[in-house]
Amino acid sequence: MTGIGFVALSLLLVLLFRVVPVFGSMVMLERKVQSWVAQEPIRIKHRWRRWDALSDNAKLAVIATEDQRFPNHFGFDLDQMRRALEASRNGNRLRGASTITQQTAKNLFLWTGRSWVRKGLEAWFTVLIEVFWPKKRILEVYLNIVEWDNGVFGLDAAARHYFGVTADGLSQVQASRLAAILPNPRHWSASQPSAHIDRRSAWIRQQMANLGGASYLERLR
Repeated sequence: MTGIGFVALSLLLVLLFRVVPVFGSMVMLERKVQSWVAQEPIRIKHRWRRWDALSDNAKLAVIATEDQRFPNHFGFDLDQMRRALEASRNGNRLRGASTITQQTAKNLFLWTGRSWVRKGLEAWFTVLIEVFWPKKRILEVYLNIVEWDNGVFGLDAAARHYFGVTADGLSQVQASRLAAILPNPRHWSASQPSAHIDRRSAWIRQQMANLGGASYLERLR
C-alpha cells in the first residue's frame, strides 16, 4: 500500500467509526489468532453499548485511574510523559503514560506489544481520533473495546462476566474494581480482588470523588 493509500484508508476508518458502532477490534483479532496458534480456542465476549447505556460510575472510574486530564489534552498527556521519562532516567519502574485516546487507537486499529513502528502508528491514529471524534465518542469506543479478561472485551461483557449485571448497572465499587484491573486484566480479577486490587479500587473511588463525581463528565460535552 502506498503512503497516500494508507492515509486515505486510515482517514476513512476513523471517520466511519465516528458514527458506526464498533463490533470488533484488532486486539480481539490478535487474541483469536493467538488462541488458534496455541490450540486453545477462546470465545470472544463482546456487546456494543451506546453512551447512555454505559455506567457513569465506570466512565468516571476509568478516567480517574487512566487519564485524569482526558477532557483537556489533545491525545497526549505531555506532563505525564515527562514524569514517565524522568522516572525511567532515575532508574525507577517505567510509568505508563498512555492516554485513553492512545489506548483507543491501539486497541481498535493496531496490536499489543512494544515497537517504535507501533508507537508511531499509534500516534498517527491518536491525532486523527482527536481531530475527528468528540471526547464522548472516544470514551464510548474505549469502554466498548477495552480488554477485561481472556476473551472479555467491552464494559457490558465485563459487567456480566464479573458481576452478573449490565453495563448500566455497575455500582461505584464494581466500577472501581473493573478500572483497577485494567493494567493487567488477563491476570487480575474484579470479582475476586486481591488485597492490592482492593487498595487500588479504594484509591480510584477517592479520585472519583476528588474529580467531583459524575458531574465531571459534563466536561466531555
